[in-house]
Amino acid sequence: MQWRTSSYTNGGNDPQCVECGHTGSGERFAVRDSKNRSGPALSFSPSAFRAFLDRVRTTR
Repeated sequence: MQWRTSSYTNGGNDPQCVECGHTGSGERFAVRDSKNRSGPALSFSPSAFRAFLDRVRTTR
């Protein structure tokens, strides 16, 4: 899985930073804590990930 850190996180140095990734086929999307890369990740279907992002965007 390729993980990406948001450009809004000051180069990954923000203490509230998460990373997002997806499988090559795009069947699953995942989110993990960038401070604990070996820890657990939340895994979403594409539709659930879209709903997650919509919710994050509307509750800032």
